[in-house]
Amino acid sequence: MKRIICLFFISIGSLISFISAAQSTTDRVKKILPYQIHQHQMTNGLNVVTVPFPSPGVAAFYIVVRVGSREEVEDGKTGFAHFFEHMMFRGTDKYPKEKYSDELKAIGASANANTSLDRTIYHMTGNAAMLDKMMELEADRFMNLKYSVADFKTEAGAVKGEYTKNYSSPLMRLYEAYLDTAFDNHTYSHTTMGFFNDIVDMPNQYDYSIEFFNRFYRPEYSTIVVVGDAKPDEVNKLAEKHFGHWKRGSFKPDVPVELPQDRTKYAHIKVEKFPPQLTLLYKSPAFVSGESDPAALSFASAILTSEKSPLYKKLVIEERKCRNLRSGMFFTRDPYLFSIEATLVNEEDLKYVKEQIDLAVEDLKRKPVDAALLDEIKSRSRYSFAMGMDNPDAIANSLAYYIYLTGNPEALNTYYLVADRITPEQITEAVRKYFVPHALTIATISSSDSSPFKK
Repeated sequence: MKRIICLFFISIGSLISFISAAQSTTDRVKKILPYQIHQHQMTNGLNVVTVPFPSPGVAAFYIVVRVGSREEVEDGKTGFAHFFEHMMFRGTDKYPKEKYSDELKAIGASANANTSLDRTIYHMTGNAAMLDKMMELEADRFMNLKYSVADFKTEAGAVKGEYTKNYSSPLMRLYEAYLDTAFDNHTYSHTTMGFFNDIVDMPNQYDYSIEFFNRFYRPEYSTIVVVGDAKPDEVNKLAEKHFGHWKRGSFKPDVPVELPQDRTKYAHIKVEKFPPQLTLLYKSPAFVSGESDPAALSFASAILTSEKSPLYKKLVIEERKCRNLRSGMFFTRDPYLFSIEATLVNEEDLKYVKEQIDLAVEDLKRKPVDAALLDEIKSRSRYSFAMGMDNPDAIANSLAYYIYLTGNPEALNTYYLVADRITPEQITEAVRKYFVPHALTIATISSSDSSPFKK
């Protein structure tokens, strides 16, 4: 899909004011986002979020739909959340595909979408004075999407092509394999693209596609976010005008609960002449606003594998056993995975590299991290966030992250308040709690037929 690029400029003064607010001497009691978040709950369940931001003439308009691959609970029906990211651009009776594109050009807006585990996000950025038209366009397709069987089959074929392209990468094949290995019950066991057999069968699922749309493209699953040169009262009026007659649905998916893992699991991909890969995956907690474990584990990641860490210096710089080393976790609505990933030079070093990672993890379990180092990481995290919040799109995207996790954009501010209070002892406690052998999945790529770790 072509993007219509809308260039805009934010005053240096706005950026300076943001950084000053986020980095002031009293920032331990301040919200990380120094702009007020206005919320308006409509009677049909649609939430409207407005953040006035000094960007004369420019506004970002997002619709966050809390539907991702997580909600694909029926056997043989994976990949539909991502599929609708494609289908939503197929048009309606009022605005067919070509006319929709022409309308965007006419108002100088860009539009696109993306899908992940827990959400699908549709976003526009353009002339704030044309927000009425933006909402009209989006309300029409969210309520009146229409496509033929032929259109459906065409897009299903495109999705299959996208899958084939993506999974020509051994890393993507490993990703698919370790999700299927790590999860026995939960829908996180499949990627956003879905299982290949389901994608192959997707052209036969036209009727189900209509059912999926009617289930999830409803106001109670959705949040409108407007950031930029816009006033809350005006945004609310436009939302009521265009989305007020959007009917609430009644469907609630029964997402399977993943039972606690009780043994180390293994996933392996054999690939000749490809850099060997080692990925250690520990079960991580769901993101719940106000809880400390996600923040503690995020800091543990920075301590464990940053370029300044002893482990990185040893394996990457000094010994040159690894091409790169990194770690981290997605914040998700349900428990997911914390990953430690290493790309090696020689596959003969797979066991050695894992041993060194294990030693570094055990070191985090034995003693609290240095308080000064933790303060430095916290400061860098806040500053990095502040530096990135220099335009409406960036702010809307950050708010969307916490909206799909919790339903509440204020969870962004809450997270940084919780993170700022994390102690060295809390990091130690979180590492001890989650980095345990029975909750570990070991994923590898090498030229061998099986994992070197599986007994």
